Amino acid sequence: MESSYFKRFRMEADLAVRRQSGLPSGCRPDLPPGCRPGLPSGYRFVAWNDALIDVHARTKYRAFRDEIDATVFPCLGELEGCRRLMREIRGKSGFLPHASWLIAWGRSPEELTWCGTIQAVCERPMVGMIQNVGVVPEHRGRGLGAALVQQAMLAFREYGLRRASLEVTVQNDRAVDLYHRLGFRRSRTVYKLVDLPTPAIGVAAR
Repeated sequence: MESSYFKRFRMEADLAVRRQSGLPSGCRPDLPPGCRPGLPSGYRFVAWNDALIDVHARTKYRAFRDEIDATVFPCLGELEGCRRLMREIRGKSGFLPHASWLIAWGRSPEELTWCGTIQAVCERPMVGMIQNVGVVPEHRGRGLGAALVQQAMLAFREYGLRRASLEVTVQNDRAVDLYHRLGFRRSRTVYKLVDLPTPAIGVAAR
């Protein structure tokens, strides 16, 4: 067994925004009218429901199983691990159901596909902490990750929180760039020690 450190950024965004002419109080100027992030045609947000906890777990697994975060956090590379993680998140005293969402695609039950997931908790005073942002590979590049984060940040404001926080593995360039675009800035650098399996040594054929 070998060990390796993975560099991660803790990033935060200020949820206090100036009220601009024509915008409701608390709305961000880059959000569509009505203060809700938009989604491409055929997609829709699905609010938290305890009956959907396994849907969150399965969507999380599909989104993370082949990504660097499944190495940093092995539970993300296993369906049962994602189920345990979802139960842990749901069981936290600071779980924020109105900041935890799914994205679905399909106009009929036969077409229904779960495409994205996000969860959030409040473990520090006035700070909403995003736990995971996952979009399944076949639905990436359509702005779903940004929409999930914006939806959670809107809920944070509705909860009366002042800051949004998350952690991201530095090697995940796309995620770091996304969070920068959404107003997050690095507040701290942390290192995660991970035990890696030792590569098998092949035996030469005789």
